[in-house]
Parts: sequence; structure tokens; C-alpha cells
Amino acid sequence: MATVSSKIDKAVKEAQTDQDLQAQVAALKEDIANIAATLSRIGKDSTRGARANAAETLETARLKGEEALDDLRLRAKDLEEQLAETVRENPLTTVAVAAGIGFLLACLTRR
Repeated sequence: MATVSSKIDKAVKEAQTDQDLQAQVAALKEDIANIAATLSRIGKDSTRGARANAAETLETARLKGEEALDDLRLRAKDLEEQLAETVRENPLTTVAVAAGIGFLLACLTRR
């Protein structure tokens, strides 16, 4: 009967080992699920941060572009006013310069 008793003890130990393994596998599955959830949250947070940063950069670029365009418009308006003033003050010189430029362009286009 010693052999039956040892077989029973062995079977009980194997069953306990199987239960321990199953418990460990279940714990590992839970840990993996928690890690996956954490990685998902980190990814979502990174995505939100990147989107916010991109939106902020876009807005800054838009504002700088508008400022540059406004500055360019002011400079063009000033240049136009200066040119109009020069034409009013020196009409003959202006006509002579325009004729000279026209002559140069005509010479260049013939070739």
C-alpha cells in the first residue's frame, strides 16, 4: 500500500503544482493586460501632447505670417506713396527714366 499512498501524494503534489502554475499564468495575464492598458494610456497622452504642440505651433506660425503680411503691405504702401511723390515732384525725370527702362528692355528682347 505504500506505493498507492506515494502515487496519491505525487498526484496531489502535481495537482497543487498545476494549480500554482494556473494561478501564476492568471497573474501573468492580468499583469500583461495592465501593462497593455498603461502603454495605451501613455500613447494617448503622447498623441494629445503632440496634437496640442502642433496646434500651438500652427497658430504661432499663422500669427507671424499675418504680421509679416501686414508689414509687407505697409512697406508697399509707403513705397507707392514715395513713388507717387517723386513723380509729382519730377515728372520730366520720371518720364525720361521710364523711357530709358523701356529702351533697355526693348534692346534685351531683340536678342
